Amino acid sequence: MANIIVFGAGGRAGRPTVAEAARRGHTVTAVVRDPAKYQDLAAGGVTVVAGDVTDAASVAALAKGHDVAVNTAAAMDQGHFVAAARALVEGLGTAGVRRLVAVGIGGALEVAPGVPAYDSDGLPEEARAFSRSHAAQLPLLQASNLDWVVLAPPLVFLDEGPGTGGYRLGDTQAIPGAATFAYADLALALVDEATAPTRSREMAAVA
Repeated sequence: MANIIVFGAGGRAGRPTVAEAARRGHTVTAVVRDPAKYQDLAAGGVTVVAGDVTDAASVAALAKGHDVAVNTAAAMDQGHFVAAARALVEGLGTAGVRRLVAVGIGGALEVAPGVPAYDSDGLPEEARAFSRSHAAQLPLLQASNLDWVVLAPPLVFLDEGPGTGGYRLGDTQAIPGAATFAYADLALALVDEATAPTRSREMAAVA
């Protein structure tokens, strides 16, 4: 069994990821801003702690002793993703945690060879700007010594239902044919890559 730390554990991707990891019997530390608001996460032996994924010292202190980190944290602040990547690279390095699994964004996937969706006409400008800010973490991860993978869901509605119980992994190109994608299925992929890695130092489409 693995010792997993999940950043952004109170969010729509974080909650099912914590639940899935705990269901499989892993030891889980759920990192949130205010633990008092998320005590329901503590079921199944999950430890809920206060932390800040954009603060390297916080990441280092909390991640020490874990086998792998999962980052599901998101924010509308477009500087969030770069700040989080910097803090994770430094903090996980200090803590001695090499494996990082992070949630990406469909807007960074390619719609044609070498053409990410955020450089195409298929997205409104606001979505393109947000996707660029999300993808800006990739160069920081590429320059690090971490064993990382970013799983990018498709450009479709992500629902909070039970999911299908399965998923597909691709490469950097968007996977066609997905009408919806559930956070529960994303959680399956995140926990799988955290505990039995198949991808390393790359962004991969998940659908």
